[in-house]
Amino acid sequence: MDLDALLVHFFGTDDPASLTEAEYELALERLKIGFGVEREPGRKFALWCLMDALDVAPLPADAFAKEPMLKAAAEDYLKAAFRLERYGPDDD
Repeated sequence: MDLDALLVHFFGTDDPASLTEAEYELALERLKIGFGVEREPGRKFALWCLMDALDVAPLPADAFAKEPMLKAAAEDYLKAAFRLERYGPDDD
């Protein structure tokens, strides 16, 4: 899934910062609903990643309680993101 396409689909723009607070909250609600009804694993994971980037993602255990492979992937994603945040992209 393309990030810009997801942003335009749920937010109506590829720049969510340009939205009013009310528009942004409405778009987040659409994104959460989209995540909740998505059944295709790859799309569901992509929506969760977008939600994580926007600080609204549920914990992997809650988001993927019935999907252990997606739960593990989400946990790995969070570990990698934490390492990047902590050490930066050039540190090993």
